[in-house]
Order: sequence, then structure tokens, then C-alpha cells
Amino acid sequence: MDEFRAYNLDYFPENILIDVLSYLSVRELVRAGRVCKRWRRLVKDQRLWRHVDLTAWKGVTSRILWGLLRHYLGCGLRSLRLRGLLLSVRGGIFLSESWLKALSIKCPRLRKLYLLHTDLRGLSTCQLLPPTLQVLELCGCELPPVFFNQSLPSEPAGPPEKGGATSRNQAGKGLTSPSGIAIERLVLNNVPSFTDQHLQSLTTWEMLGRLELRDTFRVTANGLRSCAAKDTGSGLEGLSKLRFLEIGITGRQGYQLQMASLGLGAGWLGLEELSLGGKEVGPGLLCASRLKDLKRLCLWACTLSEMQILRSCRMLRGLCRLEFSEVFFQPRQGAPTAEGEAGDEEEQDSREAVGGDGGNDDNKKVEMNDPIPSVRRSLAVLLPHCTVVFTNCCVQTNSD
Repeated sequence: MDEFRAYNLDYFPENILIDVLSYLSVRELVRAGRVCKRWRRLVKDQRLWRHVDLTAWKGVTSRILWGLLRHYLGCGLRSLRLRGLLLSVRGGIFLSESWLKALSIKCPRLRKLYLLHTDLRGLSTCQLLPPTLQVLELCGCELPPVFFNQSLPSEPAGPPEKGGATSRNQAGKGLTSPSGIAIERLVLNNVPSFTDQHLQSLTTWEMLGRLELRDTFRVTANGLRSCAAKDTGSGLEGLSKLRFLEIGITGRQGYQLQMASLGLGAGWLGLEELSLGGKEVGPGLLCASRLKDLKRLCLWACTLSEMQILRSCRMLRGLCRLEFSEVFFQPRQGAPTAEGEAGDEEEQDSREAVGGDGGNDDNKKVEMNDPIPSVRRSLAVLLPHCTVVFTNCCVQTNSD
């Protein structure tokens, strides 16, 4: 025992120590770097700073951000999560143009940025963010009116051969788009200041392929309709590169329901995946049949009836995957109306075929996996080539 007591962390290889340090938070990691010179050198290893989450560290100021950027953050940073001072009593400037510029230079591999409760009204445009970003998530943030507007970079005057060579080199690196914004996925969660004007500004983004709008109460059907990809004869206009769209309203009461998903009624070329949640499910299902390229549909956090689902899916013959997540199904009020559905005798035969001593256990498994079996059977007839998935769904029953 005395031999083992003589050993301490100094005898462990550096790779093991780095793995141990990876379980610490950013604040604890900074404190660990003050133990000794060796730990300070290990804490600065870029393997510990690939995914940095500062949302749990309350009261992070611009001074702390500058200290982290100068001493720890570097070329190994891939994703960064920050919590602003929008709900803080202190207030003050959180993200400055100089800090964002230094972040772009020192962290050239940053791909994902998540901002929580951040006041972005001090920034004139999103082009001040690192140009290597591919994913931008904003939760509970405040935006200026022209935040998503972009100014096209002016081409430097010079010989055409040199200009062509530089453009080919930039295209080969694939870090930024020709328009200057390389963001492919934009997530807006509970951003009240996001309006139709911001949505219209996104039509100039050439790389945007995934847009998620959650609790964006000021987006209207007209705004969504004006941004839909459509063929005008001279080419595609609107969000032509968009392949995934999510619209959901599940937030606070007191806001006027805009039913923005009604804007899908005009059609949307190239839109392959649609996710509807909360109060946007009803109007969205009415317009989903106008989406000719739709392959996947996800419905979440809503209440649906079997008849409502069958009427909507009858027009979606091209669906490959249909998902229900946290959906309350209303009880059946009559027999299913889908053509070709098995009768009562066939249903009874299928139940008897399961049979055996473990019938009760099998029935319990079916009840857990299928919140309402009749919906699954009806959809199997209407959409034979579609995969139907239920996640955390249940049947809504009356207290009587």
C-alpha cells in the first residue's frame, strides 16, 4: 500500500491527463491551469478546446471573452456556445466587432456558433461573424432590423488572370461562399424581433439549406410566401437552396397567431423536408399537398385526430418518411375510412396469430410502440412505401 501512496497524477501520461481534464467545465478548466506549469501547458492543449460551452457560466463579460481568446481558444475550436447579458442586471456590451474579428483570425476552423440571450443590436450585420460559420443558432436574442442583410464584396481591380486564379483558390478551399456568408443551417428559437424583413434578407444567402423557425411570432404567411422558391421563367427566386424547413409555435400566450405555415400553399420548389409543431400543424397540413418535392414530414407537440391525418396524407403520395413526436391523438369516433383496410375478422385473426402464452406481454409492447394502432394500419394502406415513426405519443382520453 505504501508503494501506491507514493504515486500521484504526475506519473500519468499526458494523454490520460488530457482525457481527465476533458470532463471539466470551462471555468474549472481555467482554474486547473493555475495548479502548476505542467497543468497550465496541458490545459492549453487544443484538444480540450474543440467544443466550448459557456452557457452554464453566468456573468461572462467581454473581459472574460478576451482572456479566453488570448490564452486558450485557437485553431482547434469547432463549436462555441455563449450566453449573453440580455437578461442580466449588469448589461453592457457582450460581443464587439473587434472581438469577433479576432475570433475569426485566431479560430479559422469555427463551424458552429450558439448564442443565448444575446443582444445583437450593437452589430450592424451578421457579416461581422466569423466567415467560416456553417451553423448559427440564436435563442432568445434581440436583432437589429438589417442584421441578415449582406453587402456583396467588391472585386479588386487587377489583371483578369490573377483575379481568376484567386477565385479558383477560394473556391477550392470551400470556406466561404461567393456572397460572403457560408451559413448552411440557421436556427431561430424564441426570437421575437425576427420579422418578415429578416426572412426576406435570407433570400440572398446562397448556401442556406436548413431553416428552423421556432416561436417566431412575427413571421406571417405573406412573408413566408414571398420567400418561397419559385420559377419565374428567368430562373429560381427566393430560398431556392432550402431543403429543410421547420415552423413551430409552442410558446407564450397572448401573441396573435399568424399561421405562417399557410404561406406554403403557394408551393415551394426543392423543399424535401418539412417539420411542423404546435399551432402551425393544422394550417401546415392543409398546404403540405402543394409541396411537390416533399419527401419527409415531421409533426410534433400537437393534438391530431385520425381523420385529420388521413385527409392530409391522402394527397402526399410521395412521402418516404412520416414522423410523429410528442403528439396527442384524439380518440376514434368511428371506423377508419381508408380503402383496403383489413376488416374486423382479419384484425382478429392477426391478433390470434400473435397468440401464445406471452400474449399479454406482446400486447403491452404494441401499446407502448403504437399509441394508436389504427393510424398505423391506415397509413400503411395510404402510403405503402412510407416509413411511419411514433416517438413519445399517446392517446388523449376524457376524464369521464
